[in-house]
Amino acid sequence: MASRRILLIDGHPDPAGAHLCQALADAYAQGAQQAGHELRRVRVAQLDFPLLRSQQAWQNEPVPAALEQAQADILWAQHLVLFFPLWLGDMPALLKAFLEQVARPGFAFGPKGDDPMGHKALAGRSARVVVTMGMPALVYRWYFRAHSLKSLERNILGFVGISPVDETLVGMVDRLGPDGVREWTARLAKLGAAAK
Repeated sequence: MASRRILLIDGHPDPAGAHLCQALADAYAQGAQQAGHELRRVRVAQLDFPLLRSQQAWQNEPVPAALEQAQADILWAQHLVLFFPLWLGDMPALLKAFLEQVARPGFAFGPKGDDPMGHKALAGRSARVVVTMGMPALVYRWYFRAHSLKSLERNILGFVGISPVDETLVGMVDRLGPDGVREWTARLAKLGAAAK
């Protein structure tokens, strides 16, 4: 398999780290690096950036300096892997704020003909979304219809051209125990080695 350029985006909002999301990202990174893939990482919790508060700011103001490297890393990557815990049924607010900031007009999409948002500037990239949660993953997927995950895949990643998007849902995290954590980190290491 040819080497791929992979960007890991750790969307856990706690800057202290040492969370399951970080362990899964570390396992993915280890598998990817051992297989010869190039790797970069963004830890959203370590970035200092403001919330977007107006359409004018989103369309016309420059991206905050703290996020310029993240945008460069997204352009560099062929495959993105997002890690985050499910909070109140969705991604944490800090990760959403990060995506709002980096997925700006002119960077992530732009005009094409008469369609002001027809050019998907991040096309040609694939992604995986890894979500940890307290509930069983099947309950989230079937009862709640994975509504927030589908929104991320369709309304953010798909909107800017990222496809395909695969997903890994890790449920019942409070009951995993050491054996469960080892099992999941082994799975993520294999995904990293395959750059999937």
